[in-house]
Amino acid sequence: MHVITTTPEHLTVSPGAATMTGLAAPSRGSSELSTWHVAMTAGSTGPAHSISREQVWMLVAGSLEITWEGGRTETVAAGQTLVLPPDGVRRVHAPEDAEAYVAMRADGVASVPDTEGTRVLPWAQ
Repeated sequence: MHVITTTPEHLTVSPGAATMTGLAAPSRGSSELSTWHVAMTAGSTGPAHSISREQVWMLVAGSLEITWEGGRTETVAAGQTLVLPPDGVRRVHAPEDAEAYVAMRADGVASVPDTEGTRVLPWAQ
């Protein structure tokens, strides 16, 4: 059993999009899963990107609009859960202040279209 207390080192602010607070992750005692809290302010939009692992987003406040490759957009509101398959390009937009908890396998990495290589998710490491 392992109890995790978040600290300022577990906080990541992405440019203009979101604040991620790392919860469970390999660096904090979890061997298989990563979980984190996402907070987005109204009007913010994250970059187009893909993640190599399935993610489960549980909205606890506000709503998010997720645009999936091919232009399909879904709105997810507080109380709903969104399952994002791996490797699809997505863009997340917050039409209002929103908060979610996210879970994925601990070894997921991000890719940005037209950019070489992958990026680790620091809040999920």
